[in-house]
Amino acid sequence: MSLTKQNNAIDAGEGSSSSSAAVATREIPAVLVDQRKSSLPSLLRFPLVAILSFSISSLGYSFINEFTRGELATVMRTLDTTREVNIMTAWRLAELALGWFANFDSVDLAALNFLSHSPTFYLMTAFYNLSPKTALSGLAVDVAASFVPFLLLRSLSDAHKAASSTPNREIILDRSIQLLSILLASFIYNVTLFLSYNIYLRPALVLYFEGIHTIEPSQNSLIILGTLALASGIAARTFIFTPLAATGRTEEDEKHAQFDAIDASLWETFWWNVWGYTTQTKVGIVRTLAVVAVTGINTYVQCALTISGVDGQGAVAYSIVWAAAAFFAAVGLGFVGEV
Repeated sequence: MSLTKQNNAIDAGEGSSSSSAAVATREIPAVLVDQRKSSLPSLLRFPLVAILSFSISSLGYSFINEFTRGELATVMRTLDTTREVNIMTAWRLAELALGWFANFDSVDLAALNFLSHSPTFYLMTAFYNLSPKTALSGLAVDVAASFVPFLLLRSLSDAHKAASSTPNREIILDRSIQLLSILLASFIYNVTLFLSYNIYLRPALVLYFEGIHTIEPSQNSLIILGTLALASGIAARTFIFTPLAATGRTEEDEKHAQFDAIDASLWETFWWNVWGYTTQTKVGIVRTLAVVAVTGINTYVQCALTISGVDGQGAVAYSIVWAAAAFFAAVGLGFVGEV
């Protein structure tokens, strides 16, 4: 009887060992990927990100110009001076640096670039008669130029992997919450753009956009705008809501909860009043500022420097609309995410 028990124990041990080996075998690729992506210091990996991004962008636009027979050139102008080239290059590097050193992952960068680059392509499609196919191709190149380098050199965050250890994982994966948050952000984009166009953007198009074909978007353009608003809702949810919901309570939150103004110094009290929010709220604030700033600045730079006939005031007027839409959508998603 004891011999039988020993044999059973040995079999059980072998079974558990083989199970552990199988689990370990499945986990090895993920570990190797993480090691591969983190083998170089962050400061050394960023130049690789920049080189890859510029290479993808250059190659992508070369293909677009080839297959569309230079359609983009009929709307976009070439950068004539060294100053303009330097501004565009510096801004592109600033976009990448923000994403890299703010610890955004490839999904974050794809969402952020979609939100910040789509306004320019919509302008060219709705008012300069650029074909939707060409506009979509250009937008895809801009998004890929950020997504691919980050995908190769940085692992996905727990929020976008929805790992089992991610806080509020059930909220992130809940289909009804996903749908409602997307519809909320899309609705905010639609309302903001509709009101802006009817209140003040139409006169701005007449005054500051030379060579514009029409100030009344076509029926197809309205359909494109609705589709763009829906896609912007998805991108806004990805960039704002998911990381916000995936942020749990931290030790710093406990310290802030126990803050006592009587025992604290003047500087500690001041800083607590300025930045004494929970970690979750801080994530929402930082990402809201990022999407508003990047959307506004990129739309301005692209309109002022790359579209023929758009002056500085027109670029400001147009960029404010999209920055406002990004702000209101981020605030709405932030409010829902914290509730």
